[in-house]
Amino acid sequence: MQPKKLFLLDAMALIYRAFYALNKNPRINSKGLNTSAILGFANTLYDVIQKEKPTHIGVAFDTHAPTVRHTEFVDYKAHREKAPEDLLGSIPYVQQLIEAFDIPVLYVDGYEADDVIGTLAKKAEKQGFCTYMMTPDKDFGQLVSDCIWMYKPPKFGNGAEIWGVKEVCERFGVERPEQVIDILGLWGDAADNIPGIPGIGEVKAKALIQQFGSIENLLANTHEIKNEKERLKVEQNKQMAIDSKMLATIILDVPVDFDEDALRLKEPDPAKLKPLLDELELHAFAKRVFTNLSLKPSGKAQNIEPLQSSNLNPQTSSRTPSPVTRHSSPDLFSAPDLFSELTGIEDHSPRLSNTEHTYVLVDTKEKRTDLIAQLNQQKIVCFDTETTNIDALYAELVGLAISFEKNKAFYVPFPESQAESQAIIDEFKDFFANETIEKVGQNLKYDITVLANYGISVKGTLFDTMLAHYIIDPDSRHNMDFLAKAYLDYSTVSIEELIGKKGAKQGNMRSVNVDQVKEYAGEDADITLQLHDVLIPELKKDKLEFLFRNIEMPLMPVLASIEREGVRIDEKMLGEYAQNLSSEIREVERQIYEAAGGSFNIASPKQLGDVLFDKMKIVEKAKKTGKSQQYSTSEDILSKIAHKHPIVQLILDYRSLTKLKSTYVEALPALINPKTGRLHTSFNQAVTATGRLSSTNPNLQNIPIRTERGREIRKAFIPRNEDYVLMAADYSQIELRLMAEMSGDEHMLDAFKNNIDIHTATAAKVYKVPLEEVTSEMRRHSKMVNFGIIYGISAFGLADRLGIPKSDAAEIIRNYFEQYPGVHKYMISIVEKAREQGYVETLCGRRRYLHDINSANRTLREYAERNAINAPLQGSSADMIKIAMIRIHDAFEKKNLKSKMVLQVHDELVLDVYKPEVDEVRQIVEHEMKHALQLNVPIEVEIKTAQNWLEAH
Repeated sequence: MQPKKLFLLDAMALIYRAFYALNKNPRINSKGLNTSAILGFANTLYDVIQKEKPTHIGVAFDTHAPTVRHTEFVDYKAHREKAPEDLLGSIPYVQQLIEAFDIPVLYVDGYEADDVIGTLAKKAEKQGFCTYMMTPDKDFGQLVSDCIWMYKPPKFGNGAEIWGVKEVCERFGVERPEQVIDILGLWGDAADNIPGIPGIGEVKAKALIQQFGSIENLLANTHEIKNEKERLKVEQNKQMAIDSKMLATIILDVPVDFDEDALRLKEPDPAKLKPLLDELELHAFAKRVFTNLSLKPSGKAQNIEPLQSSNLNPQTSSRTPSPVTRHSSPDLFSAPDLFSELTGIEDHSPRLSNTEHTYVLVDTKEKRTDLIAQLNQQKIVCFDTETTNIDALYAELVGLAISFEKNKAFYVPFPESQAESQAIIDEFKDFFANETIEKVGQNLKYDITVLANYGISVKGTLFDTMLAHYIIDPDSRHNMDFLAKAYLDYSTVSIEELIGKKGAKQGNMRSVNVDQVKEYAGEDADITLQLHDVLIPELKKDKLEFLFRNIEMPLMPVLASIEREGVRIDEKMLGEYAQNLSSEIREVERQIYEAAGGSFNIASPKQLGDVLFDKMKIVEKAKKTGKSQQYSTSEDILSKIAHKHPIVQLILDYRSLTKLKSTYVEALPALINPKTGRLHTSFNQAVTATGRLSSTNPNLQNIPIRTERGREIRKAFIPRNEDYVLMAADYSQIELRLMAEMSGDEHMLDAFKNNIDIHTATAAKVYKVPLEEVTSEMRRHSKMVNFGIIYGISAFGLADRLGIPKSDAAEIIRNYFEQYPGVHKYMISIVEKAREQGYVETLCGRRRYLHDINSANRTLREYAERNAINAPLQGSSADMIKIAMIRIHDAFEKKNLKSKMVLQVHDELVLDVYKPEVDEVRQIVEHEMKHALQLNVPIEVEIKTAQNWLEAH
């Protein structure tokens, strides 16, 4: 009879491992639950069952009850930090998952999971079992025997490690596995706060046990220790050594029965498992279990050989499943996915090398003609471009991938000759212009821009899987690799597998064999099409279709147009400004050295900290922070002590000037496109959780506006030529107007409807004086309160900003809420709503998920509460300007105007306006911005024209 195989899993060790493996990229579902530990444990469990096929299995947990170790050694595990809230919240779900798999949850009050596993392993040994203790904990080495192994989970893409007697003895340098207890008794275990003997490390512990065999024999013969210092350490800590050995010893007589039938592997219970996985939103894992996992219980032991006690090689092990029939070469791509890399759990999910697919190379005129004929018969087609450059404006076409059926795709290669490439893409011109065919893609803005370089316009309904997922889960990642794994349980080929890792040796698509590119590109189009099919129900489920179909998707081609248009930069002005800044920097630098009594590297935080706090002693008893143990000289810290010495403000000025010079004044000219002579920023539509756009290369959202020197940079943004002017259109106090709208506060609404300055109106109410008696200081304070309230400002924060006592700030806020009761009521209700449903919404239904809104951590909870108040306002503002941009763009196209939008920054639009069209453009812009949403509160838009952005702002 073949041996029976029992797997005993150390639950908490595996849960911790899974949680921290994904800690930098946690898996958060739509309810705000961190499912990293649950998913990691689920994959571990699945991997063991699928790969190792145990006949019996159980999962052991610790309990909250104190153990004998805690009773006899108070400090046992006392130094351990409390487990993270997200991890603790995962444990009940993991237990439900185990029960849904119909696997026994094993625990005994007063004992640790180690003890339960050890006791059952020894009992199973007597019943003829081969037992594998699945844990990363080295303590289990003491239990290993001819029938008991340690099964250390895989990590970093390697296979599992299986330690038998040979491996344990080699690892610890002992003759028998049970001597591991003696090693740990001397060496200690920091993880469990087992002290060991101070000063005796791993190497010395091994040497002593090799010489004496056990701690008891060592303590009885300390006179034989040749090194006097080591002898004294041992003799002075005899009791510590005995106690440590006791703590390291796994108890083997736990009162737990070995129930062979209860431990027998059974099929999961779908009635329990499916609703649990649905609730957790582990859709890909659910698909994996219900399609791939087949557990057939039987009265006989399965025909399984005992595992060899050596490192498993997942590529060569006979237990590796046979590859699925496929059309491509089986070894073409085989890199592990991100989850595998992080957790080391072997990935059995579908990938290019084990999935049946048909990707066709379309490399002749006849084949292209046939493909185009098929395309014109489709309702939905996914396409993806392969190019030479990540910057779409510089990119040349290498290939075009197309898919309109699952697991099928076509790849059209393009030659290096631009004339030949143009001729090929022109063949597809009518297809892209066909408005009856929905076009699907991942990050379509890039593909549309590349095609525009070739004069190809993409028309019809568009569906971008990246933007769809951004709408569904704004805080997550949206790249195709992540989406494929999350929704399809599919591991995609990485670009690095084709062209190498980033660096000087990295190639490009032209240097790769066309058959490999065909597979890679075909997979992109195929998987994106499949994602389209699974994301549509998600949009419908959360009522996000309006936001996606009417705002984000129509905006995407508008942004592509703005990016291609670019804006002209006055290089001469920036060159002169750079010289002025250099002179100012040198003068400020001179003043700093004079104040400090000598020169030093102002840009070095360490040298600066030493000068300010050691040499000049600007602050008494300044504290050093971090591992480097140096003084903090952050802007926040320096701003708070600027009043203590003039040098501090000089340093802040120096930083401001040097950043201005390097980040903008010198950088902007270098980013001008040599082909167009214009600056082309890239708008990021799927980055901010609030819905606001961001921009990169350059980041125009952060051009300084509060300082005079910073504002000067806007002078460099000028019209394209003398026939044009720049027009800036800016929403006036939009977030305050939205607060009035969403709160319904009568007093605030009346102020806006009667065109009364809102800050003056607020000051009159807060300070209880007539409008005409409001002073400039009252208005300044009230302006800070108005804007602070929508960001959840506290009395402490207001006091700090205004430089007034906290009690005065608290009185101002209290009066504010008395005068604007609707605002106060709204703030309370929106936070309560967020607590109930885990998210807040904009007027257009855009969601901001607040994962920490119910956190026990006060700091995290209060941060989430502030976001609950502000996100609907900031998000609604973002939605408004996006709608306005779409409508303005459409109006310009319908009227065939020469004027173009060239920038969007927060609540402001910048347009390059043909002078004869100024009045018409002003009318269009003002109307569309004011009426983007139908609101009760009046919306005001400030519009100016000038010869540069600063003057127009």
